[in-house]
Amino acid sequence: MSAQLEEKIMKLLDNHQIGSMATVRNGKPYSRFMLFFHQGLTLYTATSKKTHKAEDIRENPAVHLLLGLEGNGFRDEYAEIEANASVEESSSLKEKFWNEKLKDWIKSPDDPDFLLLKLEPEKFCYFSKAGEEPETLTMD
Repeated sequence: MSAQLEEKIMKLLDNHQIGSMATVRNGKPYSRFMLFFHQGLTLYTATSKKTHKAEDIRENPAVHLLLGLEGNGFRDEYAEIEANASVEESSSLKEKFWNEKLKDWIKSPDDPDFLLLKLEPEKFCYFSKAGEEPETLTMD
């Protein structure tokens, strides 16, 4: 694993919390914008038990994430991430990652409908800007 590439990816994760997550529903991709958090290279995102994405992940845990390119042009860095999603049950992690930005969907860290999804990456494709060849980090 390239330490320099891992450092670039960590910086991107620190600076870009909003991205898209695609799940598979009825054999087709389905994307939505999400708010992402991370510990190391493991990502987390909050959702409600009532959403389609929770059903999608139960049926197929493979997800695809896109982070970066937040409107500053095609010179921005971004990453495509292939990951496996699971439900994170830890109340301390729910407490850590819940914040006021989520209040429209999840009332509090104790909301019974609050699902914290753990996204364990299999592969990062890091692009320093659009049109560049990606640097790839594969997790073992």
